[in-house]
Amino acid sequence: MTEQDTTQVKNVVPGSFAQLGVTTKYTFLDYLRSRRFFVLLGIDLIISVLLTIVIGYYRPADVLSSSLSFYSSWWGLSTTFVIVLSGIFFGGDAISSEFQNKTGYFTVPNPIRRSSIYLGKWLAALIASTIILGIFAAITIGNGVYYFGLSIPYQFGEALLFSWIYLVTVLGFCFFFSSLFKSSTTSILLTAILLLFGFTLIDAVIVNIVKIEPWFSLTYGAGIISNVLSSPYPPHKTTTTSRFGRGLTTLTSYNATVPEGLLILGVYFIVTIILGLVLFENKDFT
Repeated sequence: MTEQDTTQVKNVVPGSFAQLGVTTKYTFLDYLRSRRFFVLLGIDLIISVLLTIVIGYYRPADVLSSSLSFYSSWWGLSTTFVIVLSGIFFGGDAISSEFQNKTGYFTVPNPIRRSSIYLGKWLAALIASTIILGIFAAITIGNGVYYFGLSIPYQFGEALLFSWIYLVTVLGFCFFFSSLFKSSTTSILLTAILLLFGFTLIDAVIVNIVKIEPWFSLTYGAGIISNVLSSPYPPHKTTTTSRFGRGLTTLTSYNATVPEGLLILGVYFIVTIILGLVLFENKDFT
């Protein structure tokens, strides 16, 4: 091989999949070595330990009445919080930090596609978040086996799958806001407010004041995680009438069906991941 041939081999730019793999690998290693991973892992373990102690000490009859009640109480009430924190920790500033910390000035000029950077970071965040969710699920199952043996309801398997799909969607949502702003603080703050409080407040206003189904809400679609752990599955629409003062008040509540919930999550993921990538592709490092 001549010196010219050797130079040409060295100058060959890796393909998109190779770039994606390298970005995913090293971003994931950065996550594993970062303080945020261990902080989130600590929060994950604290929630699990507190639930273990509370249920083990007080032995609530409604929680321990059946294996389905146990998994519904444990997983249905806390898993969405763990998922949202994972999205905020790993995706809240994944792209905006490239602008704020000026790291993009060193990566973007290189012959590497921005799509490889974006999707590689997203995949790394997904792997790290899946580890956190997996640890929480393992502790949940461990407690369930202690109380009910290997009698694990099939609904928990469905809830676990829906939880992972929700995690995928949340990360797409967080990456979109991270691409929208060049400030890490702004992107993290907005995603935290929307995912922890905003959508829930919007759901309440839409249902109680506007009196329509909040089919466009991310948290409404994620309701299938807890609903699938109920037997029977909650009705799509429930109307109750109660006396308030001298008059009657009618309250209406909605529950997304499983196909509807999966459709909402899927649409949110596709739209946000595409918009986030388009924003990152067209945003200048100035």
